[in-house]
Amino acid sequence: MDKSKIKSQLIKFFSNKFVITSLVFFVWLYFFDQHSIWERKEYKHNIEALSIEKAYYLTKIKKDKERIHELKTNRGNLEKFAREQYLMKKKDEDIFIIIEK
Repeated sequence: MDKSKIKSQLIKFFSNKFVITSLVFFVWLYFFDQHSIWERKEYKHNIEALSIEKAYYLTKIKKDKERIHELKTNRGNLEKFAREQYLMKKKDEDIFIIIEK
């Protein structure tokens, strides 16, 4: 085929109103619509970040449940926790707080 003949066929094809309408429609869908490629990319990134955060909090919950179980079952650990976290003391004791820089 001749180059000019191919060129004229392409021009004829792309000047068809249905082809133009379809191209505009797909360009709109892929780049400007609410569910465009860019939005999907952002959603995917957000999902990955939230999955990492979810995994972090699930491990934290597991550790906290173990700590709560430990505090409920062992009176010595409960007393140690109260002294360290809430600075509780017995009547005849003094507390010295050391702040490290």
